[in-house]
Amino acid sequence: MSIRKAREAAYASRVRARNRADVRLAALCMGIVFAQSGWAQSQEQSPSTAPSATSSGDTLPDATLPAIHVQGSAPTGYGPLVETDRVNDPQQRAASSKTGTKLEDLPASVQVIPRQLVNEQGGTMLRDAITNASGVNYGGQDSKGYYDHFLIRGLNAQVYEDGFSDGDELSGISHSLNGVERVEVVEGPGSALFGSGPPGGTLNIVHYTPSSDLHYGGSIQAGSFGAVTNTDYITGPTGIAGLNYRVDATFSRTDGFRDLASRDYEVRPDLQWQLGKHTLEFSLDLRDIHETPDSYGIIYFNGSPLSSVSRDAKFSTPFATARQTYVRPTLSDKWQVNDFLTINNRFSYLHRSLDALTNGDSTSTKISDGEVVGRQLRQQDDSDNTFDYQLEPVWKFATGSVGHTLLTGFEYQHQLIDTERSTADLPNIPDAFNPVPPETSLNQLTFLCDAKHSCDNDHLVANYYSVYATDQIDVTDKLKVRAGVRQDWWDTSLTPNISVPGRFGTNGQPLLAGVTDSRNDAPVSWNIGALYKLLPWMSPYFGISKSHFANFNSENTQNGIGAPESALQYEVGVKFSLLNERLILNTALFDVKRDNVAALQTVNGVESVVFDSQKTRGAEASIDAAITSHWHVIANFTAQDPVITDNPQGISSVGNRPQGAPAYIGNLWSTYDFSIAGVPGFHVGAGVNYVAKTYSDITNVNSIPSYVIANAAFGYEAPRWGVDLNVHNLFDRRYYVAANAAGAFVGESLSAFVNVHANF
Repeated sequence: MSIRKAREAAYASRVRARNRADVRLAALCMGIVFAQSGWAQSQEQSPSTAPSATSSGDTLPDATLPAIHVQGSAPTGYGPLVETDRVNDPQQRAASSKTGTKLEDLPASVQVIPRQLVNEQGGTMLRDAITNASGVNYGGQDSKGYYDHFLIRGLNAQVYEDGFSDGDELSGISHSLNGVERVEVVEGPGSALFGSGPPGGTLNIVHYTPSSDLHYGGSIQAGSFGAVTNTDYITGPTGIAGLNYRVDATFSRTDGFRDLASRDYEVRPDLQWQLGKHTLEFSLDLRDIHETPDSYGIIYFNGSPLSSVSRDAKFSTPFATARQTYVRPTLSDKWQVNDFLTINNRFSYLHRSLDALTNGDSTSTKISDGEVVGRQLRQQDDSDNTFDYQLEPVWKFATGSVGHTLLTGFEYQHQLIDTERSTADLPNIPDAFNPVPPETSLNQLTFLCDAKHSCDNDHLVANYYSVYATDQIDVTDKLKVRAGVRQDWWDTSLTPNISVPGRFGTNGQPLLAGVTDSRNDAPVSWNIGALYKLLPWMSPYFGISKSHFANFNSENTQNGIGAPESALQYEVGVKFSLLNERLILNTALFDVKRDNVAALQTVNGVESVVFDSQKTRGAEASIDAAITSHWHVIANFTAQDPVITDNPQGISSVGNRPQGAPAYIGNLWSTYDFSIAGVPGFHVGAGVNYVAKTYSDITNVNSIPSYVIANAAFGYEAPRWGVDLNVHNLFDRRYYVAANAAGAFVGESLSAFVNVHANF
């Protein structure tokens, strides 16, 4: 019997063994209305009839099975049964491949982070999940504490949700895990599949879909800094044949470490209708996010964050605030025409708005004669409206003995960005070593718009047209080839509503109010790779990919709309699947070069955009091991050498490191399941996270030190409820997670969180 079926049989056996556990505590812990619904209770499905893929009559093999954390009949309260919490399951099919290809057959580094694993670690946000994938770190340009920004292999990454871009890459949002089933990490340039995208790679957030069986549940997590996170869900049939629904909701609030308070309100209803050969799905993602920016963090002094002040010391203004609204309806139709052809029609509309007061982040803010000088406050009001339509016929056919899964596609995106901002000078902080920001009222500030005060009032429009094809080729049972090409046509324009001294467009002429500055580009992106199953347990592969990224966003308009960025990656690796899939080891060597990279730099006291070239060479490895049936280990390590290779505006930066890109990244997480007094369901976990030194900008004048932090967990899982205790930064290390231009964003101190969850 296959290891997959053995896992399923083991899972079902463990669930049946625990069905006798007392579940009355779940009713006390559930704070949701669904648990009180008589209709829901009448439809409740018992664990013995919950969906599973178990085959009756199967017996377990002698081999030790991978550790599986059973978390109720619908694990952790977020969806249908899942099989494991493995990151590198070779049989996993990543939605981001768009061809339904198994990970073991992809000639590329693709990792899948299951929601169950993130919950086990006490994570509630996307940034909590990324440590489970190699080569990924938080930080980089504009990491101001109120939105996610990630680097993969030392280069910018893009976040997608169910295959749709989150819009303006440099002014993103903080992503919760509301309704999220898994996170897929595609490393390296991905424009051949996704269109305009940064060269580092892609993080694709995949949400749960509705179930035809009734399930509902929720969780409450509370802990340090006044943090409370409540998540609820319900899914099931509507009573109309083939029409199922799901609703996910999240509420969270925290007073915040360093008093960086936040609030997050989210709801995501989803309908799926099986109508003949069509699978129709409509979802509506609604979010209202309130956060406190902290651009300055701890100010640099003599090249590193000031060490003589408390990590609670505040240099940012007390008026810092950021509110974002997010509205995204999506509609899709998967039409299974026949066994040969499937046609996917997908449409998304995204509205995002940002209203923020945040400190201007530039190297002009510094310590001089014991004072903090050069402080400014930015007033910002942005909106982003994006329409995205994708038509993707997928063809499955054979040419002789060679099998093909051919993805063809057309995509049209229309993006409108309106941005308005101005800047006010803030008074100096008299004593940098005992900081107290002196501003007491916004009324005493004057917001300006001139050459010395970063500002704009712009209307940006982009139209992206694309045709593309990717063929996943099964040459033989052992040889797999993947090739793709994409032709893009990009029409981008910027129309200033005001004239600001010092701003120049793509033709070198001043940007003037009412005069449109535009570009037309037609880049071609492509990728090719091959994988060979040399042995049943070893598959070497190689891949080459060319990518392009439009320099179109609300942050880099100082010099108009820049020429597109381009990137080229070479990758070779070996995928190992050992001991009947108990040990999965993936290794890779990579060489990525990117040109015409927009980078922020302070020139003559003014925040400016310069264009440089960068390159990263490195190696990475990730391990997913079931040491025994109860002991599970996940680890990854990346060694890389990201450098600036060219900068016409600042030749002295050549050879320096890009902002936020570390030389080494390492992560380890291990869990062990055990019984107490014959009662199963207990588990302990522990792990460490390591990130090497990173720099604040391409001058490499300021940096943040490397860090190692430890985390721990302890919990109990019954069939329908569970409780977990997670402790972060176990030894209370002082560390910094992002190197901004003026100061360093501070990592949280020792903290603890208790999560109670229930599922029905």
